[in-house]
Amino acid sequence: MAPEYPSLRQQTRGAQRSGRYDGPMLPAVFACRLLLLEVFMFRMPRGFTAVLAALILMDGACRSCAADPTYDLVIRHGKIVDGGGNPWFYGDVAIRGERLVAVGRVPAGTARREIDARGLIVAPGFIDMHSHSDFVLLEDGRAQSKIRQGVTTEVLGEGTSAGPYQGALSPRRVVVAGKPQKWTTLGGYFDTVERAGIAVNIASYVGLDNVWQCVMGKSFARPTAEQRERMTALVDEAMKDGAFGLSSMLAMPPGSLATTDDIVALCQPVARHGGLYSSHIRNEGTNVFVAVKEAISIGERAGIPVDIIHIKIADRKYWGRMNEIVALIEAARKRGVNVQANVYPYTRGQNNLASIIPPWAHDGGTAKMLERLQDPKQRPRLKKDIRDGLPGWYNHYTAVGGDWSRMLVSGKSRYEGLTMDRVIQIKSKDRDPAPAPLDVLFDVLIEEGGSVPTIYEHHTEKDMNRALVRPWCSIGSDGLALAIEGPLRRGNPHPRSFGTFPRILGVYVRGRGLLRLEDAIRKMTSLNAAKLGLRDRGLLRAGQYADVAAFDSERVADRATYTNPFQYSEGIEYVLVNGQLVLEKGEHTGARPGKALRHRLYR
Repeated sequence: MAPEYPSLRQQTRGAQRSGRYDGPMLPAVFACRLLLLEVFMFRMPRGFTAVLAALILMDGACRSCAADPTYDLVIRHGKIVDGGGNPWFYGDVAIRGERLVAVGRVPAGTARREIDARGLIVAPGFIDMHSHSDFVLLEDGRAQSKIRQGVTTEVLGEGTSAGPYQGALSPRRVVVAGKPQKWTTLGGYFDTVERAGIAVNIASYVGLDNVWQCVMGKSFARPTAEQRERMTALVDEAMKDGAFGLSSMLAMPPGSLATTDDIVALCQPVARHGGLYSSHIRNEGTNVFVAVKEAISIGERAGIPVDIIHIKIADRKYWGRMNEIVALIEAARKRGVNVQANVYPYTRGQNNLASIIPPWAHDGGTAKMLERLQDPKQRPRLKKDIRDGLPGWYNHYTAVGGDWSRMLVSGKSRYEGLTMDRVIQIKSKDRDPAPAPLDVLFDVLIEEGGSVPTIYEHHTEKDMNRALVRPWCSIGSDGLALAIEGPLRRGNPHPRSFGTFPRILGVYVRGRGLLRLEDAIRKMTSLNAAKLGLRDRGLLRAGQYADVAAFDSERVADRATYTNPFQYSEGIEYVLVNGQLVLEKGEHTGARPGKALRHRLYR
């Protein structure tokens, strides 16, 4: 009889249990084969039938072991651009669960599913550094126009944010899946959006407007010391809820009411929590240099990073001077102030016709503004201030040289898709004498309840390009997650909601060669992740979350235009969010694996 030796498998497992063996466990298939060998060598029964039965049983065990895959998904044979600015290389990307587990060469036959990415660029999912999708995601969580651009994370918040709603600022009522929802904190919004289900991840700042109006309401009065303390406490609460910092829109009330000192004070809890200050600066026109200096000063005094939203020169009097803004930022960085910026790749911005109305006329909110527009005695003063401007006020009318043809009505209204010169022409027909253009502006605002979203043609390609190429300048759409059909097809939105990221790849990389592919990808991925302090997104590295975009670099392009914006981009083939396919062969899968990313201070 053959001696009863312990098998190699028994020896190995016994040594591992006792702590005397630190080598790897035997691979499952190899272990099965070894077991078969042991049957023949040491344990072969005398009867042929028993041997045959053992072989059949062991073969089944081997097949069962072999069917247990190492990875859930492997993307093979792609041209990998890892997000760090490194040169591309050919390789595979392996995913298990929500994470990337291998990037490079991955053995064949070890995944539940494989995608052949020959001819495609495989990159980290894009991080949209400046988005306004807060509430549209609750209407339709599929985020169609963003997913189809390769976006996997949207960063929310400018002047306003989805919380807090407390004190004098009433909670916003929202219907989600047919049920009314409301919340009072930013954390409440995070919980609501996760329950609703979203295709993209979101991150959010806390908006200065929300904080200000929670305490001050619609008043234009200066806050007392006690009121400023209450605002500071609200910022602290939002940071604890997971806000990534404080964001502001200083060109219009209520943000414009805050002084530099106010903002520095409100940034103190942001500094304690390791966040940043993101700002639509006070003036992007004739006072743009002063406004940039203010943003730098806030970061320097508060001791926090600064990201300037959609940096631009939006007044034709100062066109061609972007090099001076670049010099201001780089001088600040040289002395140790971490100030950066983002851009969208278009020369038109979106705001509102109401932004042409002087700040004093907004005192008391929209209802009071409409009363002033309807008062014939107020109109001469309104017209004078619009034509001549006011110190420190960014005036969209003078920024475009009073040219009504450079204002395109973009919001849902009877005038959507028309430039204001056409609106004035229509409103003046058969009227003698014809009304003054500014009177038509006032009348349109009254008709539309005080709000008419508008696209302004107010900055230049040359200036935008000078900012775009700087290593500290990243990409943010300033758009929303819309759709070409259903309830989110509305108004005449800016094409950036549909085309920002493919436009960077199709126009500024492939078409004009302004950016290397690797640098463009970095500006859309790891640079934004680094600004936010997201340590586990923005790169194709083992251990990172599996947010991935795969696209055809020869075909990727934006299709949306100012007059026909409802067109999805093309060339984006696959998008994964947290390891799940959301876009497959250019079609949305319906999956909603997105998360609300909550900022946490790493100590």
